[in-house]
Amino acid sequence: MLAYAAHGPLDAPVVLLGSSLGTTGAMWAPQVAALRDQFRVVAFDHRGHGGSPVPPGPYTIEDLGHDVVALLDELGLERVHYAGLSLGGMVGMWLAAHAPQRVDRLALLCTAAHLPPATGWHERAATVRAAGMSAVADAVVARWFTPAFNPTDVAGFTKALVAINPEGYAGCCEAIAAMDLRPVLSRITAPTLVIAGEADPATPPPLLQAIVDAVGDAELALLPDAAHLANVEQADRVTDLLRRHFTAG
Repeated sequence: MLAYAAHGPLDAPVVLLGSSLGTTGAMWAPQVAALRDQFRVVAFDHRGHGGSPVPPGPYTIEDLGHDVVALLDELGLERVHYAGLSLGGMVGMWLAAHAPQRVDRLALLCTAAHLPPATGWHERAATVRAAGMSAVADAVVARWFTPAFNPTDVAGFTKALVAINPEGYAGCCEAIAAMDLRPVLSRITAPTLVIAGEADPATPPPLLQAIVDAVGDAELALLPDAAHLANVEQADRVTDLLRRHFTAG
């Protein structure tokens, strides 16, 4: 089963948080601290990351989605709000399209339904398998934050990325390489908030707009002064958006 950390009242509505490639549920610390008074907040680690099992790759988005369904079943959670960033958002789209009864309201941050070219992801997977996470860490983290972001925090995220299991990271890279969720986006019925970082080079705003255009009930929020890990760099703004979205309706 996936590793997870849960915070907040046991009887409160549940918000499930899916993290990005190369991070763990700890990346959601600002939102957990702010939302735990009102929600039961569960942040999980994807397979191959943090405390979760590391089966040999390649993985698929379907594999990662079924992992989340199994976690929900294990925790006895029939229906949750879901927020996912980057890889977590990809898994959220799969979940909302293939198990719509499990998702009440959906938030997708700095993500994409399709992210070619596949060759780039396969090359990154091969690099970390051969040379370890340090071979890609600086280049990857440079895309996560704008140049103005706190260097101490950047260093902390770089250290955490280097600690990710290379096989787990590579397997998830291969999942992104093979992913194309565009054909199923119209099946998402959950009210959906889509958040883009204006300065995100990894999943730039047009990719988020494409999701909004394809999902029936979706709105876009564009954040200035934010790159890929917008929930960290613009923590208060993202938390406010999530709180409003998950308490609407």
